Amino acid sequence: MTTSAPSQHQPQKITYTSANVDLDAFHRAFDAALAEVRARMGQSHPLHVDGEPVRPDRPPIVDVSPIDTSVVLGTFAAAGPDEVDRAVRSAKTQQRRWAALPWRERVRILRRAAELIRERKFLLAAIMAIEVGKNRLEAMGDAEESADLVDYYCQQVEEHDGFVRDMARLTPIEHNVETLRPYGVFACIAPFNFPLALSTGMSSAALMTGNAVVYKPAEDAPWTGLALHDVYRDAGVPPGVFQYLSGRGREMGDALWHHPLIDGVVFTGSKDVGMRIFHGLSERWVKPCLLELGGKNAVIVTDSADLDAAAEGVMRSAFGLQNQKCSATSRVYVYGSVAASFAERLVERTRAIRMGDVTQRDVWFGPVINERAVKRWERAVEQGAREGRLLLGGERLRGGVFDRGHFVAPTIAELPLGSGLFEEELFAPFLSVGVVSGFDEALAEANKVEYGLTAGLFSGAREEVDRFFEEVEAGVCYVNKRSGATTGAWPGAQPFCGWKGSGASGKGGCGPWYVQQFVREQSRTVVGA
Repeated sequence: MTTSAPSQHQPQKITYTSANVDLDAFHRAFDAALAEVRARMGQSHPLHVDGEPVRPDRPPIVDVSPIDTSVVLGTFAAAGPDEVDRAVRSAKTQQRRWAALPWRERVRILRRAAELIRERKFLLAAIMAIEVGKNRLEAMGDAEESADLVDYYCQQVEEHDGFVRDMARLTPIEHNVETLRPYGVFACIAPFNFPLALSTGMSSAALMTGNAVVYKPAEDAPWTGLALHDVYRDAGVPPGVFQYLSGRGREMGDALWHHPLIDGVVFTGSKDVGMRIFHGLSERWVKPCLLELGGKNAVIVTDSADLDAAAEGVMRSAFGLQNQKCSATSRVYVYGSVAASFAERLVERTRAIRMGDVTQRDVWFGPVINERAVKRWERAVEQGAREGRLLLGGERLRGGVFDRGHFVAPTIAELPLGSGLFEEELFAPFLSVGVVSGFDEALAEANKVEYGLTAGLFSGAREEVDRFFEEVEAGVCYVNKRSGATTGAWPGAQPFCGWKGSGASGKGGCGPWYVQQFVREQSRTVVGA
């Protein structure tokens, strides 16, 4: 499949916090893209190894929409150890040629990839809407962010002159140069929730620095991953430098990251899987392992907060993409003096959410990704009702479109602070609310979990803002963000770095230090020449 199509330009860019966009023009273009995508559904797709289609003799992945599980989007070949071995060995060979290109040529090719993403953004967004249940604006934000990530990372390489610099001389007859060189072949393992942006960000940083990539898209989003493969191919990335391997979980993923010729791993997903990769990757020597591992993100609401802004920001971050974001708000600590008023506003705004088929105009809340997510949500609802009280939700949505997909109600529970639901990452639309006595208790509760990705504060007191930034244990921090209390990071604006159990390197995507992690230092001294 190719996603080439005439360019469909928008006068304004759609981001996760867009405003003042010509939505009529946007929806007309989106409708046209949806029609084209639906016309392509049901096809059979191979792996792409060394530029050639490969169809293994094993049952394929049947890709269905979480909106309507009777709709087959396509069948995708499932790689196993043999295909992984072939792809990694091919990538190892092709990487040497790719790294030998002048860095400006690699950047030129990657910038062309960013252009193609923008030209195809409506088709890419339409695929994501159908495949993972993103609403139209979230899906378009994913596509726009993907292009911006590529350009931002290219800019970093350009600003550092390809990561080559002259160094001091100890003697007059020597010439010393410091350069950053690629590791070789990276395994890139992507999640379903930002199937284009996270795949593109991880892979483009590896590619532009001279590495080859063997790419495994999420099992729930192989079509979006294939569309990225087509972008790189059409931009001019040579065959074999980016290998596309759809596959099933550990069956294929373990064979990939554990292959002896893999030089590094870049992974976004669960903490359990990421830590298993981290501990198993480095056997003969330490290999780079770049991980973003989810979150259990807290918002603090104080008695000086704008409660309307707080309720709006929490609702948007808690229930955007059905809480299936690493950055989603999943717990709130609110001062007792304003708890009832805040809860009333939060419930009111959540009740007003339009739910249903997110491919339709103005539908904001859609399905969770699969039945496993439904079961996690059901377990949380049962526990929340037992330990505290449900303020809203708690039921599986029924009737019409809801009977065809994985739909559950956005749920808010007021819980005692000792509940385990404040600590467990659910990746489902369940928000835990706890009442605290003041700022000290709120910060202590926010920091006691093993994750540290995003955090939010709503306060009108300068001293609370200062303490929040200094003491909260999270890498991405927002204050008074009505458009999304803990979500909405963008390339070049908010580096996306996880602390504690949410990350591995201390330098996150979207930030100025990300690209350098895909290269290693080499000192070059020439004497007498």
